[in-house]
Amino acid sequence: MTRGIYITANDKVIEQAIALLKSIRFYDKNTPVVLIPYDDNYQVIAQKLNEDFDVTVYPDLEFIERLSIKLQTIFGENFFARPNQFRKQACWFGEFDEFLYIDTDIVVFKKIVDDLNYFTNYDFICYDYQHKAGIRNVFSQKVIEDKVFTESELRDMFNGGFWASKKGLMSEEKIYKIFEECAEKIDYFDFTYKTSDQPIINYMILKNVEKRFNLAHEPNKNPGNWAGSGHFKQEGNQLIDPSNNQPLHYLHWAGIKIKPGCPYWDIWKHYRYLGEIAPDDAELIKSETGIKTQLLQQVKKILKKK
Repeated sequence: MTRGIYITANDKVIEQAIALLKSIRFYDKNTPVVLIPYDDNYQVIAQKLNEDFDVTVYPDLEFIERLSIKLQTIFGENFFARPNQFRKQACWFGEFDEFLYIDTDIVVFKKIVDDLNYFTNYDFICYDYQHKAGIRNVFSQKVIEDKVFTESELRDMFNGGFWASKKGLMSEEKIYKIFEECAEKIDYFDFTYKTSDQPIINYMILKNVEKRFNLAHEPNKNPGNWAGSGHFKQEGNQLIDPSNNQPLHYLHWAGIKIKPGCPYWDIWKHYRYLGEIAPDDAELIKSETGIKTQLLQQVKKILKKK
């Protein structure tokens, strides 16, 4: 039985990916991490993450392309703002028997793969307080009116940036069928802001996976994890949720641009520049893309020499 972590990324998010991988490797030196390229612009980030963190690239790129194109075609080429988010569906068919998917705008504060220990009793795990904001950006009121889901089931809604499951739980054909069903019932979903995969993957899991668990519903009440929550207290380079006095498992800047002055900037900056001399915030503010551009140029020079 193998366990591992998947991420999706391209060269554009190299800074976020470095921060995420530094946090993962700080607490866990060995769990394998696989990069699912978000698009064709991934050579620089793949090189950097492989050399520094032993990250490998998903081996079957043709499959990712086929899967992504098929899923986009079901809804129509221009329906989604970010259709390449569907590439993460390749997680179901990769090398790991049990896997965790993590967005790059996250840093972790523990050996995060240990959260997969819940698989003793469940087939799908998420960790999210999405339900507290209601169903907006995921479902429309019609799912309630038509009794598609119960209130209890809707409490299992989750953000698509952090979830875990098991290889083979979804077949390629089943995924296509679910997407076709969603396209036929488009009025069940809230695509107000053209969110891509979140409404669909929520429907997929709530409809098809009975043995699922949201860690937010743990009886001992696990801590929160969204950077938009301003009540977390910093202790060293970790965060504590004062509502239960527990350390956070991870922090997710979902919907928040990571830059100087953003919520919990010092935490992100610590992990991004762990083991390096961190630039001053003023330097980063002066040119938000400056550090990224410099890093890309350095790695490209290395690639040209090879």
